[in-house]
Amino acid sequence: MKKLSLLLVDDHTIVRQGLLELLKLDPSIDVIGEAQDGHQAVILAEQLQPDVILMDIAMPILNGLEATRQILKTNPDAKILILTAHVDDEYVQRAIEVGAAGYLLKHTSATTLYRSIHELKDDQILRRPTGGNPKRRPSQPITARFARLTPREAEVLQLIAEGHANKQTAQILDISIKTVEKHREHVMSKLDIHDTAGLTRYAIGAGIIESGNQPTIT
Repeated sequence: MKKLSLLLVDDHTIVRQGLLELLKLDPSIDVIGEAQDGHQAVILAEQLQPDVILMDIAMPILNGLEATRQILKTNPDAKILILTAHVDDEYVQRAIEVGAAGYLLKHTSATTLYRSIHELKDDQILRRPTGGNPKRRPSQPITARFARLTPREAEVLQLIAEGHANKQTAQILDISIKTVEKHREHVMSKLDIHDTAGLTRYAIGAGIIESGNQPTIT
């Protein structure tokens, strides 16, 4: 019987190693790739075309929610299962809104994880979290404004919010500083936010970064 192919995405090496060992216990699952941030996940998802993608949310450079959005834009049939420590209802709702097929909390059992992965492979949609139900929706103006951003603009926004200067952002994304500056201008214009502190607050409110992953703003 053909094994189920899976792409594992998490920025913590020890977590990826632990999940890898856990997934090896199911002989029907074959982990064909690992990514440590959302940018790598987008590239590997395109190259490897896995049956299921197991995706963390909070990651540097490109978070799991935006990576999910980008992957589904080029491959609408991709089956993405969010696995995260976040219990906030807004994160659950954002995961659903960007198109994730399922959402599991990291304290879930191995049995539930295996079952969820196989259910996705069999075209079942799991749009529910293990350990709670989404009750609150994120602010509609926040969601609507974020949807105006291109994938590259979303990447630049996250890097700005994480405290990266234009030069660092250019190096990370392998583009010119001028291009970064242009994207930054477009982001500010589309969001109608015109300072770095405001962009950072917006990124936290939209679930793009966590509140502890940005520089101190006074």
